[in-house]
Amino acid sequence: MGELSEKIKGNTNEAIGNTKQAVGDMTDNHSLEREGERQEAKGEAQQLKGEVEGKLGNDI
Repeated sequence: MGELSEKIKGNTNEAIGNTKQAVGDMTDNHSLEREGERQEAKGEAQQLKGEVEGKLGNDI
């Protein structure tokens, strides 16, 4: 169950991060762009964690 949960969280954070980056770029808000980059990176890490959990099962 943790695998699916982490992948969903990861996808959500990546999508929100990408949106923040786009809005920050359009409004020339560099702070929002950086925040979006960090959130996207967090989402990517969550995706990776979910993949690892999927491969290792409950052995983590």
